[in-house]
Amino acid sequence: MIIATSSSPHTHKGRARNANVLMAELLLATIPGLAAITWFFGWGTFVNVIWCSLLAITMEACVMKMRGRPILFYIKDMSALVTAVLLALAIPPYAPFWVSGIGILFAIVIAKHLYGGLGYNPFNPAMVGYVVLLLSFPVQMTQWVTPGPILPETAALPDLLQSISIIFGSTVNTGIDAITSATPLDILKQNKSLLLDQLYVEQAVFSEARLNTVGFEWVSIGFLLGGIYLIFRKVFTWHAPVGMLVALAILPLMFFDGGSSASKGSSWFHLMSGATMLGAFFIITDPVSGATSNLGRLLFGVGVGVLVFVIRSWGSYPDAIAFAVMLMNFAAPTIDYYTQPRTYGHKERNKVKIGEESE
Repeated sequence: MIIATSSSPHTHKGRARNANVLMAELLLATIPGLAAITWFFGWGTFVNVIWCSLLAITMEACVMKMRGRPILFYIKDMSALVTAVLLALAIPPYAPFWVSGIGILFAIVIAKHLYGGLGYNPFNPAMVGYVVLLLSFPVQMTQWVTPGPILPETAALPDLLQSISIIFGSTVNTGIDAITSATPLDILKQNKSLLLDQLYVEQAVFSEARLNTVGFEWVSIGFLLGGIYLIFRKVFTWHAPVGMLVALAILPLMFFDGGSSASKGSSWFHLMSGATMLGAFFIITDPVSGATSNLGRLLFGVGVGVLVFVIRSWGSYPDAIAFAVMLMNFAAPTIDYYTQPRTYGHKERNKVKIGEESE
């Protein structure tokens, strides 16, 4: 009798999902956050999502052509589309088209394919593109829009056609310049004299309940809902997001100094401001540039949370998600080395001492 043999890994037939299916679920999970951004800040991010997606697919196809690879096969995995959407969600809604174009160029061509393509990139491509833009074009990358509910009666968010005109430069940007403002994280970071209670009263972007900020908290809730959906669908495990969010919740408690002008903000403020939820559920869960074991993912998430708080509190950048993620991408191989689970049949973890060859 012939016995069929096969090598690992083994998956159950009903549970196996291709990369394109996982990428599609991730894109689906971004819809609540995108809807919240569009509702409170206008159509700019929606336009950028479409524009960046078209650019990413085109660049992916060109690179595959130059590498002599089947174009349709690699485009269908939807990894380029995910990178484009994440970058578009991270940049300001009305960033000029050439800014997002440069970001996509670095994300797809440099951060992804220069290292060999999907599965070989040591850094998260979307965050590489974002960091390049933030360092190169700080003015364009810090011009956020005042949330619609607190705009004066004489101003209004651009509609879809106006948003397209602003992003692609066919109209003068005086209208959008009139409604731009700093983000809540930047407002808190630049505060040097006002007590928190005074800052809440002076800055309309802080909500009346003083828990968070108008618009931004709903965007965070949208990405939180999408992240919970992805965990429920087992697209990734809970370890990295929980590690990051717990660290970012505990550290503000340790350094909270009341309502003085030197306050670093409350735990709720850090959790629900900036790109915290986008980073926790859509960025650090990247299986390629992050850690691989469950313990490693937990440590990776904690490291990102610590770095985010440190950079936000004492660094030069008010948000810091991208910098924290890239720094932990450097550390991921070391984390993997020390957190590999014990191989079945062995008493110790599956590690090889540095300088020795494995048997």
